[in-house]
Amino acid sequence: MNKRIYLCLAHMSETGMEQKYIQEAFDTNWVVPLGPNVNGFEKVLETFVGGDKHVVALFAGTAAVHLALLACGVGPGDEVIVQSFTFCASAHPVTYLGAIPVFVDSEADTWNMDPELLEQAIIDRIAVAGKKPKAIVPVYLYGMPAKIEEIMAVANKYDIPVIEDAAEGLGSRYDGRVCGTFGQYGVLSFNGNKMITTSGGGALICPDEEAKKKIMFYATQARESYPYYQHEEIGYNYRMSNICAGIGRGQMTVLDEHIAHHKHTCQLYKELLAGIEGITLHENPSPRFDSNYWLNTILLDSDLHMKGEEHAYEAAVQGAVGGAAGVTHGASSLHTNSEPNRNVEAMRMALDAAGIESRPLWKPMHLQPVYKNNPCYANGVSESLFKQGLCLPSGPCVTDEDVAYIVEKIKKSIL
Repeated sequence: MNKRIYLCLAHMSETGMEQKYIQEAFDTNWVVPLGPNVNGFEKVLETFVGGDKHVVALFAGTAAVHLALLACGVGPGDEVIVQSFTFCASAHPVTYLGAIPVFVDSEADTWNMDPELLEQAIIDRIAVAGKKPKAIVPVYLYGMPAKIEEIMAVANKYDIPVIEDAAEGLGSRYDGRVCGTFGQYGVLSFNGNKMITTSGGGALICPDEEAKKKIMFYATQARESYPYYQHEEIGYNYRMSNICAGIGRGQMTVLDEHIAHHKHTCQLYKELLAGIEGITLHENPSPRFDSNYWLNTILLDSDLHMKGEEHAYEAAVQGAVGGAAGVTHGASSLHTNSEPNRNVEAMRMALDAAGIESRPLWKPMHLQPVYKNNPCYANGVSESLFKQGLCLPSGPCVTDEDVAYIVEKIKKSIL
């Protein structure tokens, strides 16, 4: 096999609807961060999430987190409870506002925020800081729904707004309800590796029309209604462009197809990995959970050994594992304070040599040097998962033959 199999890449619709909407934008000269495609994309998203929710299309999911925090009144010195086991975009916007991320660990069933630990953290922060946290940010890691009913019960008990980070969970459901619609706000992402893409971009699910207007105000530089530019509050240039929204409108026509493909890929991994001792595929813990399986993930037992394990971490990685775009700093050392087990790194290296992209699970935020001094309520779950886990190719471009090839290489790597 000569081609490289990537984790999750965007796939354009076969109908070419993306090109149709993009061409309309050029033909009508709507090439700015507003226009018919933006309005149309928001409407189709509102139909998809259902209920009385309203949606604002933005240039990034990170911007959606930022604006949701702002709308919840988060400011300098406030504390926000954030799931530790997640990508940095769940936590960084808290620091943008001069607030303090307080990290809460995961439970082992879904790998998402532990509701019991969440309540312990709230009680302790009230005692230590003298005030309750301003918001709670659970995450739908790799598309898996959190125990959101229990999380909402805790949040409601202490009257703290919930911002659901469903960046990886577009199309996932809990008890049949779309993830991102339980809390005060819900965050979506349309990055190039998500369920659908606008090349970059995101959206914020809002509780009502008034909240949507407030978010749009802050997302368009907070301009007052004068015949000249008048600014009485700080705003941001966060709106999605009409071109990108055109891609999104086309992508929404294949969303259900993409979700079905990811679920099919998970089932195929399950069948092909069956019987291999020491490898566990992460799946829905019960029928109430309906993951989109954005990325299929496995855990490797620590006593499962790989060929080449003795060479793990011998050389610094060139660039960023996971195909991250942009510039990364060169590694300052071969090891960090917490890293995947040697058998996981050996497996990653073996798959990479076979033309298969894989990557470790997210390194928990409470283990990141930038947040080493932040309050943290850990139970060891996320660190253990990080040391054992690996993400496997799952996107729309991954074929059944690709999955068979990947599992074949996994089997050959085991001693």
